[in-house]
Amino acid sequence: VEVSRWASVLLLSIYFAYLVFQLKTHADLFQDEGESDEEEDPPDLSMGTASVTLLLATVITSFSTDFLIAALETTVQTWNISKEFVGIIMLPIIGNAAEHYTAITVAMKDKMDLSLGVAAGSSCQMALLVTPFTVLVGWFYGVDMTLNFHMFQLCVLIFAVFLVTTILNTGRTERESGVLVGKTNWFQGYILLVTYFVLAIIYFFEGPNHKHALADSY
Repeated sequence: VEVSRWASVLLLSIYFAYLVFQLKTHADLFQDEGESDEEEDPPDLSMGTASVTLLLATVITSFSTDFLIAALETTVQTWNISKEFVGIIMLPIIGNAAEHYTAITVAMKDKMDLSLGVAAGSSCQMALLVTPFTVLVGWFYGVDMTLNFHMFQLCVLIFAVFLVTTILNTGRTERESGVLVGKTNWFQGYILLVTYFVLAIIYFFEGPNHKHALADSY
Protein backbone atom coordinates (compact mmCIF):
# COMPACT_ATOMS: atom_id res chain seq x y z
CA VAL A 1 0.00 0.00 0.00
CA GLU A 2 2.77 2.44 0.91
CA VAL A 3 4.61 1.70 -2.32
CA SER A 4 1.45 2.38 -4.35
CA ARG A 5 0.83 5.67 -2.56
CA TRP A 6 4.29 7.09 -3.16
CA ALA A 7 4.34 5.69 -6.67
CA SER A 8 1.07 7.55 -7.29
CA VAL A 9 2.73 10.79 -6.20
CA LEU A 10 5.50 10.19 -8.73
CA LEU A 11 3.00 9.35 -11.48
CA LEU A 12 1.15 12.60 -10.83
CA SER A 13 4.43 14.49 -11.07
CA ILE A 14 5.01 12.89 -14.48
CA TYR A 15 1.58 14.02 -15.65
CA PHE A 16 2.10 17.63 -14.60
CA ALA A 17 5.58 17.61 -16.14
CA TYR A 18 4.01 16.32 -19.36
CA LEU A 19 1.54 19.21 -19.34
CA VAL A 20 4.38 21.70 -18.98
CA PHE A 21 6.28 19.92 -21.75
CA GLN A 22 3.29 19.87 -24.11
CA LEU A 23 1.82 23.29 -23.44
CA LYS A 24 4.84 25.46 -22.63
CA THR A 25 8.42 24.32 -23.16
CA HIS A 26 7.96 22.19 -26.30
CA ALA A 27 4.55 23.25 -27.61
CA ASP A 28 5.93 23.50 -31.16
CA LEU A 29 6.39 19.72 -31.28
CA PHE A 30 2.63 19.22 -30.96
CA GLN A 31 1.61 21.63 -33.71
CA ASP A 32 0.95 20.69 -37.30
CA GLU A 33 2.94 22.33 -40.07
CA GLY A 34 1.25 25.56 -41.10
CA GLU A 35 -1.07 25.53 -38.11
CA SER A 36 0.25 28.87 -36.88
CA ASP A 37 -0.59 30.47 -40.23
CA GLU A 38 -4.25 29.48 -40.04
CA GLU A 39 -6.79 31.84 -38.54
CA GLU A 40 -8.30 30.60 -35.30
CA ASP A 41 -12.07 30.37 -35.09
CA PRO A 42 -13.65 32.57 -32.41
CA PRO A 43 -14.71 30.65 -29.28
CA ASP A 44 -18.37 29.72 -28.97
CA LEU A 45 -18.39 30.36 -25.20
CA SER A 46 -16.75 32.99 -23.04
CA MET A 47 -14.38 32.04 -20.23
CA GLY A 48 -17.02 32.63 -17.54
CA THR A 49 -19.75 30.71 -19.36
CA ALA A 50 -17.45 27.79 -20.06
CA SER A 51 -16.31 27.67 -16.41
CA VAL A 52 -19.89 27.67 -15.07
CA THR A 53 -20.93 25.00 -17.59
CA LEU A 54 -17.97 22.83 -16.63
CA LEU A 55 -18.78 23.23 -12.92
CA LEU A 56 -22.43 22.28 -13.41
CA ALA A 57 -21.47 19.29 -15.55
CA THR A 58 -19.05 18.13 -12.84
CA VAL A 59 -21.71 18.32 -10.12
CA ILE A 60 -24.29 16.49 -12.25
CA THR A 61 -21.73 13.83 -13.15
CA SER A 62 -20.86 13.24 -9.49
CA PHE A 63 -24.53 12.63 -8.58
CA SER A 64 -24.99 10.40 -11.62
CA THR A 65 -21.96 8.38 -10.56
CA ASP A 66 -23.49 7.77 -7.12
CA PHE A 67 -26.71 6.45 -8.68
CA LEU A 68 -24.69 4.31 -11.11
CA ILE A 69 -22.61 2.70 -8.39
CA ALA A 70 -25.74 1.94 -6.36
CA ALA A 71 -27.37 0.22 -9.33
CA LEU A 72 -24.24 -1.61 -10.47
CA GLU A 73 -24.46 -4.51 -8.04
CA THR A 74 -28.02 -5.36 -9.05
CA THR A 75 -27.18 -5.05 -12.73
CA VAL A 76 -24.24 -7.44 -12.43
CA GLN A 77 -26.37 -10.09 -10.74
CA THR A 78 -29.34 -9.64 -13.09
CA TRP A 79 -27.31 -9.80 -16.30
CA ASN A 80 -24.97 -12.47 -14.89
CA ILE A 81 -21.87 -10.57 -15.97
CA SER A 82 -18.69 -9.58 -14.14
CA LYS A 83 -17.96 -6.21 -12.59
CA GLU A 84 -14.82 -6.08 -14.72
CA PHE A 85 -16.90 -6.23 -17.91
CA VAL A 86 -19.07 -3.35 -16.72
CA GLY A 87 -16.17 -1.27 -15.44
CA ILE A 88 -13.62 -1.96 -18.18
CA ILE A 89 -15.80 -2.40 -21.28
CA MET A 90 -19.27 -0.87 -20.89
CA LEU A 91 -18.67 2.25 -18.79
CA PRO A 92 -15.68 3.54 -20.80
CA ILE A 93 -17.68 3.27 -24.02
CA ILE A 94 -20.57 5.26 -22.58
CA GLY A 95 -18.51 7.68 -20.51
CA ASN A 96 -16.07 8.48 -23.32
CA ALA A 97 -18.66 8.72 -26.08
CA ALA A 98 -17.91 12.41 -26.61
CA GLU A 99 -14.18 11.75 -26.98
CA HIS A 100 -14.84 8.87 -29.37
CA TYR A 101 -17.08 11.06 -31.50
CA THR A 102 -14.49 13.85 -31.54
CA ALA A 103 -11.68 11.49 -32.53
CA ILE A 104 -13.72 9.99 -35.39
CA THR A 105 -14.93 13.39 -36.59
CA VAL A 106 -11.48 14.97 -36.78
CA ALA A 107 -10.07 11.81 -38.37
CA MET A 108 -12.68 12.07 -41.14
CA LYS A 109 -11.44 15.64 -41.69
CA ASP A 110 -7.91 14.28 -42.25
CA LYS A 111 -6.60 15.61 -38.94
CA MET A 112 -5.03 12.40 -37.71
CA ASP A 113 -2.62 14.11 -35.31
CA LEU A 114 -5.53 15.62 -33.42
CA SER A 115 -7.47 12.35 -33.52
CA LEU A 116 -4.54 10.37 -32.14
CA GLY A 117 -3.95 13.07 -29.55
CA VAL A 118 -7.53 12.75 -28.29
CA ALA A 119 -7.34 8.95 -28.13
CA ALA A 120 -3.85 8.61 -26.66
CA GLY A 121 -4.25 11.66 -24.42
CA SER A 122 -7.30 10.13 -22.75
CA SER A 123 -5.39 6.93 -21.98
CA CYS A 124 -2.43 8.86 -20.58
CA GLN A 125 -4.79 10.90 -18.44
CA MET A 126 -6.34 7.76 -16.95
CA ALA A 127 -2.96 6.15 -16.26
CA LEU A 128 -1.06 9.19 -14.98
CA LEU A 129 -3.82 11.29 -13.39
CA VAL A 130 -7.07 9.51 -12.56
CA THR A 131 -5.63 6.24 -11.22
CA PRO A 132 -2.92 7.71 -8.96
CA PHE A 133 -5.27 10.48 -7.82
CA THR A 134 -7.80 7.81 -6.78
CA VAL A 135 -5.12 6.07 -4.72
CA LEU A 136 -4.23 9.35 -3.01
CA VAL A 137 -7.90 10.08 -2.26
CA GLY A 138 -8.14 6.65 -0.65
CA TRP A 139 -5.02 7.49 1.36
CA PHE A 140 -6.66 10.71 2.56
CA TYR A 141 -9.81 8.87 3.71
CA GLY A 142 -7.87 5.96 5.23
CA VAL A 143 -8.96 3.45 2.58
CA ASP A 144 -6.32 1.05 1.27
CA MET A 145 -6.21 1.41 -2.52
CA THR A 146 -3.21 0.10 -4.41
CA LEU A 147 -1.73 -0.16 -7.89
CA ASN A 148 -1.40 -3.92 -7.43
CA PHE A 149 -3.25 -5.20 -10.51
CA HIS A 150 -3.53 -8.91 -11.12
CA MET A 151 -1.47 -10.65 -13.77
CA PHE A 152 -4.09 -10.69 -16.55
CA GLN A 153 -4.72 -6.96 -16.29
CA LEU A 154 -0.98 -6.32 -16.30
CA CYS A 155 -0.58 -8.44 -19.44
CA VAL A 156 -3.44 -6.58 -21.13
CA LEU A 157 -1.83 -3.24 -20.26
CA ILE A 158 1.58 -4.28 -21.62
CA PHE A 159 0.02 -5.72 -24.78
CA ALA A 160 -2.07 -2.58 -25.36
CA VAL A 161 0.97 -0.31 -25.03
CA PHE A 162 2.97 -2.55 -27.36
CA LEU A 163 0.21 -2.73 -29.98
CA VAL A 164 -0.54 1.00 -30.04
CA THR A 165 3.16 1.90 -30.11
CA THR A 166 3.77 -0.50 -32.99
CA ILE A 167 0.87 0.86 -35.05
CA LEU A 168 1.86 4.48 -34.41
CA ASN A 169 5.43 3.81 -35.50
CA THR A 170 4.66 1.55 -38.46
CA GLY A 171 4.68 3.22 -41.83
CA ARG A 172 5.81 6.61 -40.62
CA THR A 173 7.68 8.61 -43.22
CA GLU A 174 9.40 11.96 -43.28
CA ARG A 175 8.67 14.94 -45.43
CA GLU A 176 11.45 16.94 -46.92
CA SER A 177 10.92 19.50 -44.16
CA GLY A 178 11.53 16.77 -41.56
CA VAL A 179 7.98 16.71 -40.18
CA LEU A 180 6.80 13.20 -39.35
CA VAL A 181 3.57 12.10 -41.03
CA GLY A 182 1.66 9.02 -39.88
CA LYS A 183 0.61 6.53 -42.56
CA THR A 184 -2.33 4.48 -41.30
CA ASN A 185 -4.79 2.20 -43.07
CA TRP A 186 -8.03 0.34 -42.41
CA PHE A 187 -6.28 -2.95 -41.60
CA GLN A 188 -4.49 -1.45 -38.61
CA GLY A 189 -7.79 -0.09 -37.33
CA TYR A 190 -9.36 -3.53 -37.81
CA ILE A 191 -6.59 -5.13 -35.73
CA LEU A 192 -7.29 -2.68 -32.89
CA LEU A 193 -11.03 -3.41 -33.01
CA VAL A 194 -10.53 -7.19 -33.01
CA THR A 195 -8.17 -6.92 -30.02
CA TYR A 196 -10.75 -4.87 -28.13
CA PHE A 197 -13.56 -7.31 -28.94
CA VAL A 198 -11.46 -10.28 -27.81
CA LEU A 199 -10.83 -8.64 -24.44
CA ALA A 200 -14.53 -7.77 -24.17
CA ILE A 201 -15.48 -11.41 -24.79
CA ILE A 202 -13.01 -12.61 -22.14
CA TYR A 203 -14.45 -10.30 -19.49
CA PHE A 204 -18.03 -11.01 -20.60
CA PHE A 205 -17.73 -14.76 -20.08
CA GLU A 206 -15.87 -14.35 -16.80
CA GLY A 207 -19.20 -14.02 -15.00
CA PRO A 208 -19.94 -12.68 -11.51
CA ASN A 209 -18.79 -15.86 -9.76
CA HIS A 210 -15.57 -15.16 -7.85
CA LYS A 211 -14.46 -18.77 -8.32
CA HIS A 212 -13.94 -18.07 -12.01
CA ALA A 213 -12.53 -14.56 -11.62
CA LEU A 214 -9.37 -13.82 -13.55
CA ALA A 215 -7.86 -12.20 -10.48
CA ASP A 216 -7.98 -15.55 -8.65
CA SER A 217 -6.41 -17.48 -11.54
CA TYR A 218 -2.88 -16.14 -11.03
